[in-house]
Amino acid sequence: MRRRRPAILVTIAIALVAAMPACADPAADEVAIRQRLQRWTNDFNTRNLAGVCDLFAPDLLYSIPEVPRGTHETMCASLNKVLGQSDIRLQYAMPDIHEIVVSGDLAIVRLTWTLTTELAGARDTTTEEGMDIFRRQPDGRWSIARFVAFTTRPNALLK
Repeated sequence: MRRRRPAILVTIAIALVAAMPACADPAADEVAIRQRLQRWTNDFNTRNLAGVCDLFAPDLLYSIPEVPRGTHETMCASLNKVLGQSDIRLQYAMPDIHEIVVSGDLAIVRLTWTLTTELAGARDTTTEEGMDIFRRQPDGRWSIARFVAFTTRPNALLK
C-alpha cells in the first residue's frame, strides 16, 4: 500500500494541474489590447468598415450621449453612415490609454480619443473620454463587449 501512495499522489497532482486554466499573461494581454485599438484607429482612418466593426463583440452594449442603449448593430450602422460620407474627412489619433486592468478574460481600459473632422474648409478637433470593457472571445482575440464614452463638447461638424 505504501508504494501505491506516491503514484496516487502524482496522479492527483497531474489531474489538478491539467484541470487548472492556463496562467494568463497580463502583459501580453495588454499588448494585444493595445494592438486591437491601434488597428481600429487605422481601420477607421482608412474607412475600412469591416475592420472597424470587428473590434466590437457580437453582444456589444454601450452608452454614449446620443445612444443610451447601443448594440453591435447600432454601432456598425452608425459607423457605416459616418464613414460613407465622402464630403467629410475624419481622422482619429491613436488613443491616449490611461490604464489597462486585465483580470482573466476581462480587461478594463480607460482612454481618451481625439477626433479631427474636416468639412467644407472647416476643421474641428474634439476629445472623447471612455471606459471600455474588453472580453476575450472564443477565438482568443480581445473585443469590446461594453463601453461608455462622452465628450465635453460635441464636434461642431458632425450631425
